[in-house]
Amino acid sequence: MLLSVAQRDALAELVNIGFGRAAASLSTLVQQRVRLSAPDVSVHLLAELYEQLNFTQSEVTTVHQIFSGQISGDALLIMDVEGASSLIGLLTNEPPRLQRLSPSDREALMEVGNILLNAFVGSFGNMLNVHVSFAVPRLRLETIADLLNTLAVGQLEIRYALLVRTRFVILDGQVEGFVALVMGIESLDKFFDAMEKAGYLT
Repeated sequence: MLLSVAQRDALAELVNIGFGRAAASLSTLVQQRVRLSAPDVSVHLLAELYEQLNFTQSEVTTVHQIFSGQISGDALLIMDVEGASSLIGLLTNEPPRLQRLSPSDREALMEVGNILLNAFVGSFGNMLNVHVSFAVPRLRLETIADLLNTLAVGQLEIRYALLVRTRFVILDGQVEGFVALVMGIESLDKFFDAMEKAGYLT
């Protein structure tokens, strides 16, 4: 999906504000400063995400949260397993464990994903005056192919992903990850309409 310059600039502005709020919420959680680097924003067909999520590992960790309301879709925090372990290590100030995530690791990552996605998507709702509600998040370890298949099953309309690539910067360490908002074409149209009504698009 080709974005106009105005759409891309408006999206970047919204994402920066949303990530600023998300970083503040995470900083409060872990009682140390968390920054999210200037994000790279793009929109793709769902089928194109496989190439965009250029992880070297076959499996990724996802915190997946469904949102609904005037705009509905799936919000995901996506990281490879090593990145997820490193992020938990940075947040807890402990050396990362390279084996599979322990139950406590999963709980910590779920909390981080929940705060990040709620603050991020919630800020969109607040800025665009659109009501959004959230389902309980789920954490999964799966291949990218399985992830995309899960998002596609039962969907009759074309789906697009608003993909945000960013880095978590904590003290002297940083970890790269992705936030994806997957929406059908109807919700995506409503999203851009709301941006225009709120004055972000002229």
